Amino acid sequence: MDTSSHDVLLVGGGGAGLRAAIAVAETNPSLRVAVISKVYPMRSHTVAAEGGAAGVAKSDDSIDEHCYDTISGGDWLCDQDAVEAFVNEAPKELLRLEHWGCPWSREPDGHIAVRAFGGMKKKRTWFAADKTGFHILHTLFQTTLKYNEIKRYDEWFVTRLLIEDGRVQGVVAIELMSGRIQAITAKSVIVCSGGCGRVFPYTTNAAIKTGDGMALVHRAGGPLKDMEFVQYHPTGLPFTGILITEAARAEGGYLINKDGYRYLQDYNLGKPEPKPVLRSMELGPRDRLSQAFVKEFENGRTIDGPYGPVVHLDLRHLGEKLINQKLPFVR
Repeated sequence: MDTSSHDVLLVGGGGAGLRAAIAVAETNPSLRVAVISKVYPMRSHTVAAEGGAAGVAKSDDSIDEHCYDTISGGDWLCDQDAVEAFVNEAPKELLRLEHWGCPWSREPDGHIAVRAFGGMKKKRTWFAADKTGFHILHTLFQTTLKYNEIKRYDEWFVTRLLIEDGRVQGVVAIELMSGRIQAITAKSVIVCSGGCGRVFPYTTNAAIKTGDGMALVHRAGGPLKDMEFVQYHPTGLPFTGILITEAARAEGGYLINKDGYRYLQDYNLGKPEPKPVLRSMELGPRDRLSQAFVKEFENGRTIDGPYGPVVHLDLRHLGEKLINQKLPFVR
């Protein structure tokens, strides 16, 4: 079996894997870094994120408020230490992405534009039109190209972790184009291979999100945490599951049932208003929106479609100009 060796190996070539590779290369340029991914990095699922990324950006907002919105939106089940660390790092990371070339949308006066997102009491979601994930991933990918010490294994599939003396020493992987099997050893292995949404029949996750990294760790005897919390999005196209960004609701889209009724008002999510209201109605937490849909289905108020019961996301009242400006990809 062929072998190759590195100091740090990242399993997964999406946003997390590329960002980790950059961090290692920046911290110690003498380290040999490798990123192995079953798809070309720009085809990773990070590219599908449309609406934006949250980070405190305005003087009327604070880290504490962002933490509170996140933890309360997670029904108080979040790892609060992790939330605090993430929320503290977010503004710095988003600004760093701008320095690397991410084209964040801006206000007319040049300030970073932020929009409302579900479960938040303040506008703090940075966005790049409605192609945020694409621009973030493109920025990270281009940045990795500046570091000669980062080697990529594109379209390689990791089949197992190599364990010796109780430590992960590398991986075994198959080059998909040739079928060649190779052992890739490393002093450190970081698994950042994304989620497992494709275990469900309908999901906004891409076809590649099959939980490979989770299975690798599980088979190697490693612990998996909070497996019941699967990331999803409540608005997607029937059958395909293609994401309809949360930005569509942040800009004022309505969720309506078969009677044309904004049913979220019946589920303690606020009352209808002409303009979007933070943490209310369509901008409620995602889990609450999904629970409301299930209740509508149980009460016979959903719309029968060729792929099952649905509700409608109504954008007609937003007008052509706003849709073209803020939601061009959705259109």
